[in-house]
Order: sequence, then structure tokens, then C-alpha cells
Amino acid sequence: MYDRYQSPLSERYASKEMQYIFSPDKKFKTWRKLWIALAETEYELGLESITKEQIEELKAHAEEINFEVAKEREKVVRHDVMSHVYAYGLQCPNAKGIIHLGATSCYVGDNTDIIIMTEALKLVRKKLVNVIAELSKFALKHKDLPTLAFTHFQPAQPTTVGKRATLWINELMIDLEDLDYVISTMK
Repeated sequence: MYDRYQSPLSERYASKEMQYIFSPDKKFKTWRKLWIALAETEYELGLESITKEQIEELKAHAEEINFEVAKEREKVVRHDVMSHVYAYGLQCPNAKGIIHLGATSCYVGDNTDIIIMTEALKLVRKKLVNVIAELSKFALKHKDLPTLAFTHFQPAQPTTVGKRATLWINELMIDLEDLDYVISTMK
């Protein structure tokens, strides 16, 4: 129930991998990873209120999202981040005071959005590379199969199906270049 993003479009057209990337499960597990990273960094910087034991307790429960507890708490506090801080704190009683310590809601919200978008773009890239590879095989297979080229939606000079496929590949290569640039510039 919580391991898939739900919408009519995603249920019809998105892969299971992509649905998971945008799922509540992925989102809230990422929040917990960010809270652990925050606590570890604060510990490394010498914040005396944080102990290794607290960090280990957070790690022990990082994958066990208690969705129903958070959902009920959100009805009371009307704040998604604080409801999940509360729910995580119930699982980690010794560490509950350091969850989200010194952070704003944007710390988990915005960083999670960037992490999820980056993972989604990497999945799109992987699938795009696979399409290019398959289309390359198709182009080679049909490199000698004649067909008519078109210009302005009119039949033109003869070409081959393989040659046409290489033009499609070229367009996909431009997309891949753009995608690589966007992925490489994600913060």
C-alpha cells in the first residue's frame, strides 16, 4: 500500500521501479536516512547531546516506517514532518530528542525531493540507454531494407529503414546528452 506512488497515470504507465521511487515508503525511508546523517554529522562536530547509541538506535529502525502512527499523529498536529518525527521517536525512545535536531522541515522535504528526482532521472537514463541499444540493433538489421524517405510529409528519395532508425537514435542521443547534463548538475 505504501510502496507505490498512486495515480491513474502511474498505475497505467509507470514501471514498478518508478512507482517505488515516488512512493511514501521511499520518501519516509529517505527522511530517516537524512535524520541519521544529520545526527551523525552533529555527533562528529562534537554535539554532546548526541551519542553513538542513539545513532545506532535510529539506524536499527530506519526501515520500519510505522505509517499508521504517523497518520494518526498528523491528524492531531497537522504537520507531516513532525508526525513522522513523533512516530520515529516512539520506535527510538532513547533517540527521540535528537531526531530532526536543529533542522527545518525543508531539510528532509527538499533534500528528499532532490534525491527522488535524481533517482528517477537515473532510471529514465538507464531505460533510454536500453532503447538506444535496441534501436541500434534494429538499424543494423535493417540497414539494407529500402523505403521512401519523407520531407514535409511527402514521399521523397529512397533510403533504408536502418538509416531512418539512425536518425531516431540521433534524437535519443541528444536527449541522453541533456539528461546526463541535468543529472550531473543536481545538487
